Order: sequence, then C-alpha cells, then structure tokens
Amino acid sequence: MKNRLFQMVMAVGLLAVLAVLPVQSQDEPQGAFFTGEYPNLLAEIGISDEEIDARIEEVFQSLFYGDDDTERVYYPVGDDMAYILDVNNQDIRSEGMSYGMMIAVQLDRKEEFDRLWKWAKTYMYQEDGQYEGYFSWHNRTDGTPIDRNPASDGEIWFTTALFFAAYRWGNGEGIFDYEAEANAILDAMLHTDTGATATAPDMFNDEYKMVVFVPEFGRVSEFTDPSYHMPHFYELWARWGVKDNEYWSEAAQASRDYWPTTAHPETGLMPNYSEFTGEPVPWGDYGEFFYADAWRTGMNIATDYVWFRADPWQVEQNNRQLRFFYDLGINSYNSKFEIDGTPAQPQHRSLGLIAMNAAAAVAADDPIRLEFVQAFWDAPLNRGQYRYYDNLLYMLALLNVSGNFQIYAPVEE
Repeated sequence: MKNRLFQMVMAVGLLAVLAVLPVQSQDEPQGAFFTGEYPNLLAEIGISDEEIDARIEEVFQSLFYGDDDTERVYYPVGDDMAYILDVNNQDIRSEGMSYGMMIAVQLDRKEEFDRLWKWAKTYMYQEDGQYEGYFSWHNRTDGTPIDRNPASDGEIWFTTALFFAAYRWGNGEGIFDYEAEANAILDAMLHTDTGATATAPDMFNDEYKMVVFVPEFGRVSEFTDPSYHMPHFYELWARWGVKDNEYWSEAAQASRDYWPTTAHPETGLMPNYSEFTGEPVPWGDYGEFFYADAWRTGMNIATDYVWFRADPWQVEQNNRQLRFFYDLGINSYNSKFEIDGTPAQPQHRSLGLIAMNAAAAVAADDPIRLEFVQAFWDAPLNRGQYRYYDNLLYMLALLNVSGNFQIYAPVEE
C-alpha cells in the first residue's frame, strides 16, 4: 500500500511539473542553435562542396591578402596588429573591424582575428572620457580617432565575435581573454548612463529595449537603425553573459516585435533609420530610405530564423522583399528606394544588395529565392575604390548561403 501511495504522489508531482513546461510539437522545427543544422542554398543550386570551399578561400584571400590597390581591405600593422580599411573614405570603422573579426572566427583564422582585435583595443577603445567603455566608430590609419562616438553595430558584432572566439579557441590572457572582453562590452552597453553624472547614454533604450542609432545625448539616441537589430546575437548573450541575461532575452523579443512595425507591408523594405515605433526617420541624406544600412535587414532576419526559428513572420517578410526585387528584374534592380518602392536617387547596381538578398533567401520559401542565390554566385567582387562595404557583405552572405555562418558555443551548450 505504501508503494502504491508513493507512486500516486510521484505521478501527480510529475504531472504538475509537466504542466508548467512549454509544450512543443514533435513536428515543430527548431533552429540551428538546437540542431546544429544550417541550410546550404548553394548546394540546392548544384554547387559542390569543393566549389564552395574554393570560393570561400578565394574571397578570403582577396579581402585579406589580395592586391594592395585593388583587392584587399585587411592591412597588417607591425608584428601583431591589422585594420580593415574603408578604401573609399580612407578610414577604419568599427563596422569593418567587427565584420573582419567575425569572418576570421568563422573561418578559423586566429592570427587575423587577434591582429584586428588588438588594433581595435589599442586605437578605438576608450578607457576614459565621455565614451568610456565604448569604441570610436571611425579612425584614421595612424589610429587617431576621427569621431569618438560609437556606432552601435560595431559593439554588437565585436561582442558576438569575441564570444565565438572564446568558445572556438579558448580564452587567453589580457585582451585575449575573449569572454571577459565580450562581457565588458555588454556591461558598457547597458550601464554607461549612471544618472545625472552620465556623459553618454546607454546603447540600448531602456523603455523599448532597443538599440539606439548612436549612444550620444540628443536626437541620435532617440531613434534606431533596423539593421542594428540582431536578436539572434542577443539570444546568445542572454545565455552566455555574466549579467543582465533577462534583459537580453527581452531585447531579442523586442527586436522581433519591432521589425514588422518598420517593414513596409507590401514591399518589405525597411528604412535606414526609424523611430522605436517603426516610422521612418528623415536624418541626413539616407534616413528614411531603404539604402546601404537597410540592405542588411534581410540577412539579419534570415540569421535569426535559421538559428532560432522564433517567428514565422520572418519567412513571409523575406519572401515579400525578394518578390519586390524580383518583379523589378532580378539582374537589373537598383539600390535606393523609398520604403513603398518608389526609386530614389542616386540609382545604381550594388553588389552589397545582391549579396544581402541572397542572404535573405536563406529564410525564404518562395521558389524565386534560388534565383537570387544564383545571381549572387555569378556576381564578381568589386575591385578598386568601392570594394570595402560591398565585398565584406559578399563574404558574410557567402558564409550564410553556404551554411557556414555558425554558432560557436560553450561545451556545455
């Protein structure tokens, strides 16, 4: 009788535990974070693994070790540093440095990663002053800051690249304790604004839990950039950070909820800058337009979907955007639009947008998606003055469409 009573109590207890656990269908797809499976759209258009590997190596060599004047954007400095050069503007940007670090960790290139990180920490990181804990968003080639204020996406990519380095290669000492460095940036993002004595605001708006365009007091911290929203990165921070884990989880959901408010319901286009509530922000020459920043939104949405499968709207969204460009002519569409699809000046073809549309295709299910991947595969790299941004986006897209933009997690994950 005692055994029978014990079994009944245990059964009731088990049912009570199961009642509070989330219910997930056996058929519900899970993202790559859980499965380790990354889609390879190049294989779907008939590209072999050998051809993919050769293209990745070819593009890496061009970007990092190609001709000084027409190909490379990675330039070594001394024995242990290097920078990524925006060739057109002749400056070094936190955007490019962080992209270079992410490319290096994805391709298991530790020397290049460490060189870039040491240059960023030496010349861009601010140990004191108004932007203490942040990185200046662009510097001259001699390391001198041009503007000390940060660009938020640089910190976001730096942080995730550092976490991946920690879990792919292990932590070192000093600035090469990657995990500690990542956590220090996260701390600065949320704890710079300390009240009346603060000299700069936090990188995330606390009311909306969204990344700000620039963490500087004034209008620039009162709106956001849709391409800076990377919930797939925030989800990882929520799991791996030493503090503020619940905040990062909420920020991931806030970004997923925000994207539909700023994407045009028919074209799928997003503006370069928007209010936290989604409305386009006319700022400078590009703020209200779908242009160079906003090209990246399709890739970010696709990565979030591939890694976490959190929102089926993301597939609908990328289908919608790809259909807009498909109807313009897959090999002829230009690069700047009002978000309702009205062409805006200047009009030109851009390898960067071709690359980002291919990356968006990773989270689309419209059959036209493979035509965007083929167009991307057939497109040559830029050479000369305008190779920096377009070719870096090309490499990021190449990693995404080949299934090689992957999560490097702690062993216990």
